[in-house]
Amino acid sequence: MTVLASGDERSVVHGDCIEKRYGRKRVLRGVSFAVPRGGFLVVTGSNGAGKTTLLRLVAGLAAPTRGVLEVNGERGDLGFLGHEPLVYRELTALENLELFGRLYRVADRRERSGMLLERFGLWDARSDRVSTYSRGMVQRLALCRALLHEPALLVLDEPFTALDDDGAGILDTELAALAGDRTVMLSTHDPARVEALATDRLVLT
Repeated sequence: MTVLASGDERSVVHGDCIEKRYGRKRVLRGVSFAVPRGGFLVVTGSNGAGKTTLLRLVAGLAAPTRGVLEVNGERGDLGFLGHEPLVYRELTALENLELFGRLYRVADRRERSGMLLERFGLWDARSDRVSTYSRGMVQRLALCRALLHEPALLVLDEPFTALDDDGAGILDTELAALAGDRTVMLSTHDPARVEALATDRLVLT
């Protein structure tokens, strides 16, 4: 069961004995964890250990088969980056962020969009269709989308995927600025990269 709660008394995310099955296949078994407000939880594990599944549960894109998962906040408080960038390839970068800004009712969406596009090195390509972008540029735009509404909880599944050295460095800087101010759950195959930011680690086996 997934519960959306509100208030500041409990952990932002709390899971107790979470199990997830797809038919007869069990992906997660007995996973328990807690992420306090301002915490930075790094989720690691081998391929197939359930990292993506767990983050999708937290993002509300799936429900646990057993156990309780509490996410303390409204859905609009969450920013999610998964394996799919969730941007529209027939639109430009600016049009994408304008659309998502409207969906999240971001009052200063034009200013936020411009600031993020510039920060992530996409300003010069802001009016190009996303279909013309490289995979790394699409990943940068997906990060802009996830950050646009200044979410209190960031759920990032392998956010360094497809980023070149410059893009990865930009993300390093962004995560360092967010650490302690926002609550972060991040999965990665390279935990050493974010080790200095992590307040806890969850290893899935």
